[in-house]
Amino acid sequence: MTEQQLANYDSPWKESIERFFQAFMAFFFPKIHDDINWGKGYEFLDKELQQVARDASFGQRRADKLVKVWRRNGEESLILIHIEVQSQYESDFAQRMYVYNYRIFDKFQLPVVSLAVLGDDRPSWRPNHYKQKLWGCRTLLRFLIVKLLDYGDRWETLENS
Repeated sequence: MTEQQLANYDSPWKESIERFFQAFMAFFFPKIHDDINWGKGYEFLDKELQQVARDASFGQRRADKLVKVWRRNGEESLILIHIEVQSQYESDFAQRMYVYNYRIFDKFQLPVVSLAVLGDDRPSWRPNHYKQKLWGCRTLLRFLIVKLLDYGDRWETLENS
């Protein structure tokens, strides 16, 4: 995909997530949706996310959304949800998810939940973690994914949702 095609693909997703965030979470990540205190609201941190993404060494790549939410558990806990929409295979995608996750944590010193929506055409490509290890030291990030191809045989359900 060219940079223009990627922008054309990303823009509707970004607008839809922002406009229908609560429904997006309920549909794709229902367990997380149920743990969010929707009465406290939520806040998109686009400027902060673009700063984190720009500082990373992945060139022109753009992370999609960073959202500040509160949990239902009664504590004054704050969670930052990083949502990435990925439209094509990328060999270092899992590493990029890890980099954004730790950069967001470093900036805010708050828990970060990384979520990915995979819109590519490769049924077997399902990156959901990044790991590295050397001399007994290990780094691991597991993140949640949804694969749009998995919804292909459920059009009626999607249309009725």
